[in-house]
Amino acid sequence: MDLFFSQNGSSLAARITSYEAGVPVKFIEVDPTTQRTSDGRDYREISPLGLVPALRLDDGFLLTEGAALLQHLATSSNTSNLVPLSNFDLNSLYQWLAMAGTAINEAMSSCLFDEKILAGTAVHTRKFVISSLDFLNVLLTERQYLLYHFSIADAYLCSLLISSTRPRIDFSPWPGISAYYDRLLKRPSVARAMTEERVQAARHRLTSELSLPVLV
Repeated sequence: MDLFFSQNGSSLAARITSYEAGVPVKFIEVDPTTQRTSDGRDYREISPLGLVPALRLDDGFLLTEGAALLQHLATSSNTSNLVPLSNFDLNSLYQWLAMAGTAINEAMSSCLFDEKILAGTAVHTRKFVISSLDFLNVLLTERQYLLYHFSIADAYLCSLLISSTRPRIDFSPWPGISAYYDRLLKRPSVARAMTEERVQAARHRLTSELSLPVLV
């Protein structure tokens, strides 16, 4: 399977899931400006909408929604328990995937914590965001993970928490979330995925610096 991604995209959750499930995936970077892949192809010929991340299956079918990618990767392994088997836990998983993609995703947007924009609808939105974080904090104070064991919902939420640290959101008012984040960082799959993304980011910075004009 091929995973197409761009820098600062949401590919981290897919990386974590593939490592947790032990599913081999080839990661192919897409330049968001030129829409060319790292091996020189026109990404629009692969995905006309240019959406990333996207997972191309072995039969050529292209999955383009984050939750769908994670579920496919998790269920591609016979030994993975990243997707629960019981109907109740499955419903809880779908609930968390949906919540992570909406309310919690908004909560991780640092602009909502900028005091300069607290006016009108921004005030209402910020209250909603803080309520979402308060709710998440209570749950993560009572359990280790979202579903009592690590699942693709945690991989998804992990990617949001990590992205929120650039720039840093202060999670000290939510100690349950802070402790959960620290637990995630200790998982080998998360550490590996983060290391790879840091290496890629450093390579991009170096390439950008080398391409700057020399002033004489």
